[in-house]
Amino acid sequence: MADEAVRQFTKQEFNTEAPYKLLFDLRNNRFKYNQVFTSLKENAASVGFKDFGRMLKAYAEEQAGRGVIIDNVTQFDGQEMELKTGEWLADDFGVSRRNERNGEDIACVHPIMPVECLTNIDTGIEKIRIAFRKGKFWRDEIYERRTIASANNILELANNGVAVTSENSKYLVRYLHDVENINYDILPHHKSVGRLGWTNSDGFSPYVDDLIFDGVNNFKIIYDSVRPEGDFEEWLKVAKAVRSTDSPAKIMLAASFASVLIRILGKLNFMVHLWGGTEAGKTVSLMLAASVWANPAEDGYIQTFNGTQVAIELLEGFTNSMPLILDEFQLVKDKKMFEGIVYMICEGIGRLRGKKTGGIQDTPTWKNCTLTSGESPVTNASSGGGAVNRIIEIECKGKLFEDAPKVADIIRKNYGDAGRRFIEILSNDAAKEEAARLYKEFYNALGTDSTEKQTMAAAIILTADALATRWIFCDGNALTAGDIEKYLHSRESVDMNLRAYEYLRDMIAANHYKLINGGYSPNGECWGSLSKGRTNILKTVFERLCNDGGYDSKALASWMKQKGYTEYTENREFKKVSINNTKLWCICLIEPDTEFEPVGQTQLPFGADDPTDGGWPDERWKSATGQGK
Repeated sequence: MADEAVRQFTKQEFNTEAPYKLLFDLRNNRFKYNQVFTSLKENAASVGFKDFGRMLKAYAEEQAGRGVIIDNVTQFDGQEMELKTGEWLADDFGVSRRNERNGEDIACVHPIMPVECLTNIDTGIEKIRIAFRKGKFWRDEIYERRTIASANNILELANNGVAVTSENSKYLVRYLHDVENINYDILPHHKSVGRLGWTNSDGFSPYVDDLIFDGVNNFKIIYDSVRPEGDFEEWLKVAKAVRSTDSPAKIMLAASFASVLIRILGKLNFMVHLWGGTEAGKTVSLMLAASVWANPAEDGYIQTFNGTQVAIELLEGFTNSMPLILDEFQLVKDKKMFEGIVYMICEGIGRLRGKKTGGIQDTPTWKNCTLTSGESPVTNASSGGGAVNRIIEIECKGKLFEDAPKVADIIRKNYGDAGRRFIEILSNDAAKEEAARLYKEFYNALGTDSTEKQTMAAAIILTADALATRWIFCDGNALTAGDIEKYLHSRESVDMNLRAYEYLRDMIAANHYKLINGGYSPNGECWGSLSKGRTNILKTVFERLCNDGGYDSKALASWMKQKGYTEYTENREFKKVSINNTKLWCICLIEPDTEFEPVGQTQLPFGADDPTDGGWPDERWKSATGQGK
């Protein structure tokens, strides 16, 4: 048989049964069958016979029609593995079978086959990796079972280049189902994950062997960027050089390590934001932070703010335990609206959304640190206390690197090893206990000048830096409490109501000529009055001022009442005051812990003592007092 298998057939002989019978008789000896099949295929090509595949397929179908039992297998050139196909004929011309009408059911006109079964460790959802070939090259995509289990849903494969239509979709579903079931013991089965970071029981993605990525294709670039590359010692030299200075870049480097500690320590998410003018090296600082884990190049791990809230939510859920790094805050058009995104980022949970079919979609969650940069701070005077409290903002007043382009060039080629080494050690229970011990020490060392959330974030950064110094750098240049304490928001700066109160005082001082003082009624807009050591602002004016400044008038009125900064009617925050002979509701401000003398025309709360000394405009003052007449 071996001698006959290697004989050369002429072009005319390929139109007879001889070569196909020779091959068909070997159908139960797969090794010999494949040897002969290869020889015959090459023989047909050498003599210019182009229909060898079709003729073999037709011969096999004819034998099947005669009742000959055929154990069909995939015969795709370059296939990943050989699979049994049952009644389906699967070769380079496509996939088909004979039907009861002596016709042909075509599942696909090109090679296609399932090659791997995956089970997601987070959701438990099973997925199938499908390989297919159009032309010379094989491709593969991962699909959920429900996608390939329905004639309607499987049409989604057309978007990836599979030749499936409403005509052949039901046959393709049947073929994939049959092949998977027949070869269930042959197909490889693996655990899969659609994100980065800590998993419940399988370590840290992507540093787990045999853990396959099955997530959204758009995230695959980021996932693949998380890998060691280049020379670790070259990266280490650059990092140590930065750590030997007082550059804020070393805080960003430490914060990158800190991200993976948040879940272990059971603490809250936070942000670290670098801001300042151009050419300071902010982007290179983010690149250095990213290089701990991944490729820091423009097409690698780092993202920009040029996206929607939904996009940022999905990115946070994907990075999960690893830091999300966003550059160019100036791309955010509505800075005030971004405050809501800050809350979402630091709460660590996405928005609840319903399904079209009922119920609620899977909501992404995360436990990490978000590193950002821009030309301006994220927060402003009217930002909510919660937003201010969750961000450590660092102003870049000078250059962060001696030679930023050189640093960028080196870390583009050498990256990813430090993070992998850090995780290998941190995965040990003793290392986690040491992290918890260090956190308590740093938290207590930071004092009480800042808020609990700010102190917590700083303590996590200091803990991560101490561990990285011990495990990675070994240079004795760990951050101290003093290095980071100067960037923390004070309790006063975080208190939104205190900032709102100061804003209101500023507005009154700048517009005191709009207040009735004694018998004088302003020519124009009237905000209220000055009387008996009190500044009475009309309720509607007070609410408008708060709204213009971005503050909540009800919250501010309640806060001032509790602090004793106002006079009020029982069970209300306001009081009725006579203005222009009409009783009107006003917010009545007093100086806290101060006894006022009756207010005259030469004594104004919140403003200048003498109206002629930087106070009211001269002509308005003369008109009000009768001077100059």
